[in-house]
Amino acid sequence: MNVCMITDVYFPRVNGVSTSIMTFRRSLKELGHTSTLVAPDYGDESHDAEVVRIASRHLFMDPEDRLMKIRRIRDLTACLRRRNFDIIHIQTPFVAHVAGMRLARALDLPVVETYHTHFEEYLYHYMPLLPKRFMRLLARMLTRHQAGQVDELIVPSLAMKEVLRSYGIRTPATILPTGIEVNGFGEGDRKAFSRRYGIDPRRPVLVTVGRVALEKNIGFLLDVVAELRTRLPDVLLIIAGEGPAQARLEKRITELEIEYNVMMIGYLERGQDLWNCYAAGDLFVFASKTETQGLVLLEAMALGVPVVSTAELGTRDILCAGKGALVSKPDINDFVEKIMQILSSKSLRERLAAEGREYVNSWSAEYMAKRLIDFYSRIIQERGTQACRRQSA
Repeated sequence: MNVCMITDVYFPRVNGVSTSIMTFRRSLKELGHTSTLVAPDYGDESHDAEVVRIASRHLFMDPEDRLMKIRRIRDLTACLRRRNFDIIHIQTPFVAHVAGMRLARALDLPVVETYHTHFEEYLYHYMPLLPKRFMRLLARMLTRHQAGQVDELIVPSLAMKEVLRSYGIRTPATILPTGIEVNGFGEGDRKAFSRRYGIDPRRPVLVTVGRVALEKNIGFLLDVVAELRTRLPDVLLIIAGEGPAQARLEKRITELEIEYNVMMIGYLERGQDLWNCYAAGDLFVFASKTETQGLVLLEAMALGVPVVSTAELGTRDILCAGKGALVSKPDINDFVEKIMQILSSKSLRERLAAEGREYVNSWSAEYMAKRLIDFYSRIIQERGTQACRRQSA
């Protein structure tokens, strides 16, 4: 199998989409398949012959992202044709979608698209001058238009499939979550992390990992900490990540007078430092309302860290099994109670940790990549069947 993927975002830009693409590409390669990725040029990434970087410009509303110059992709059509792709896989709905559709038509290839993100729930954060209702309608119109152009859709969760169906989209959609590279996790070192950041090892520690953005609902976790510290004055929330909401969250921390109880440590690259961060937590906390999957929940479980999370959108698929986590209502008091249940019971912590480690095995990256290969094969075969019918008609 030889796949051309195209995306508006990839490393060094860190988010769930980048992680998903990287995980699938790595697993496809291990299974003997080839993928070429067309992605923006950020100016500071290392060379990779299998990633075609496209000259890009800054976005005024989000300095972390880039907008690819579509003409540069069009100029590469002849070069890409020589790579003899079997299928085009679009990963994001902006320039990548337009360019991916043009490329699929030029090369006469089947084209599929993954809807990683519930755009209507956060697009207005980046264009605050426009009415929220208008931005939601715009997101739905764009999604309906683009979904109708591709052969089939991939969604990371049942919740995301339900969202697309609520828009009136009838394009077939296959649920295919991003897997987790279970063998890629070592053991986190809580003591090393505590020494590095000067944390008293006796403090109860909560950890959350992810992009520091409004749609991640980190403000809710700050309110939880403000309430929790009345019962646990030494509680500490560690926030690992970077993003556009950092200044606003820092202001909120000051307003709540919880500077002693919150530590924002910035972005940690995937590897031992990040594993140590997870392991530093007595439990992992999460409250995003827009997550289409929630890979960080699985990462925490893989490292034996119990989870307290709300079950919104895609996180429902992970949390529905009731393994490794306590699910909270989107309510501060209920979230606090769930935290207290775990912190006050060693046996519960140990049971959730063991459950989580075992449960993660059912989400392995290799298994999900094999399902993706089967998906590609079916789409290619269906396209071939349709072509034969047209020729015989």
